[in-house]
Amino acid sequence: MFVVSVLRVPQLSEEEMRAKGVFILPKPRDIAEFQLQAHTGEDFERSDLEGRWNFIFFGFVNCPDVCPTSMAVLGTAERELRAQDPEQADLFQGILVSVDPDRDSLEQLGSYATAFSPRFLGVTGSRQALVPLTSQLNVAFAKVPLSTPSSTEPVALEDAYTVDHTGNIVIVNPMGHYHGFIKLPHDAETIRLTFQTLAAQF
Repeated sequence: MFVVSVLRVPQLSEEEMRAKGVFILPKPRDIAEFQLQAHTGEDFERSDLEGRWNFIFFGFVNCPDVCPTSMAVLGTAERELRAQDPEQADLFQGILVSVDPDRDSLEQLGSYATAFSPRFLGVTGSRQALVPLTSQLNVAFAKVPLSTPSSTEPVALEDAYTVDHTGNIVIVNPMGHYHGFIKLPHDAETIRLTFQTLAAQF
């Protein structure tokens, strides 16, 4: 019994998850087809969500605070998982979906996403291509013009904007179903324990 208790992966109860800002849907929702592009240049569609637990953050490369913080936390969680159990860590996929396709090229997005983990994916598409996915995952985003650019560098008028967006980390299960989400502020231990709990119970 002692050996089992020591070796058992810690799991969170539903109440513990809720207390940590993790909300699991009573019934996971299927995700309809969508067509985006990964930073590798390959198409990214619904079938690419299958086979692993996807922890998806919607943000953009020029985001000043929430995006780099949340992506760094995701990267920390992935490294902790890999240090504990590399085989199980292969079932964890971190994804950044850019909601600023006008400025975020695939090259920029790839450099940004993989800076947090070489295994993370950057994904984007036109606004029209993004909406079929974001609407299914309860993610909102919108361009917001800046009256005064925050930088002292000259900024073209068309670039003088930021993007407001939902800050949740969306969880998609290995069947490609919307499984739940994690609210701000994000914490590496919460993400790691949530993944381990869900993977053990799935």
